[in-house]
Amino acid sequence: MNDAKKRRTAPLQTPTTLPSNATTDLSAALTALLADMFALYVKTKNFHWHVSGPYFRDYHLLLDEQATQILATTDPIAERVRKLGGTTVRSVGHIGRLQRVLDNDADFVTPDDMLAELRDDNTQLCTRLREVHGLCDEHGDVATASLIENWIDEAEGRVWFLFEAGRQG
Repeated sequence: MNDAKKRRTAPLQTPTTLPSNATTDLSAALTALLADMFALYVKTKNFHWHVSGPYFRDYHLLLDEQATQILATTDPIAERVRKLGGTTVRSVGHIGRLQRVLDNDADFVTPDDMLAELRDDNTQLCTRLREVHGLCDEHGDVATASLIENWIDEAEGRVWFLFEAGRQG
């Protein structure tokens, strides 16, 4: 009985070859990034569900593809935090406290405004991804840096598509 109780209360201490300050710094940065990804996913799905107008089908499909891509990053981010020896988000409330992507709870948003807002959010995400990449470089964490490079490319692709879709012809 005591062994079971000890296992339930034991801290998560995943072994890592990185120093403890790297684990602390990188886990915090990646956890904030994870919160941003969840917030951006929900916002993208919100706009996907509520888009209207003459380009409905194109925008609806575009935003669904982008939301799927964003959601696909969440598990690798969280698992990377755990591999580094850290812990990550535990609830929607935790995400809400950490997210830097602003919510949009408006009853109606024009399609042009949706695309512009998501373009700006993804642009800011690129900046944050580069900041975390720099932190990886400081701590010699090439594994996390290589993952982030792909996420930067994906975010830049989303920015490009949102920019082009929102251009006035």
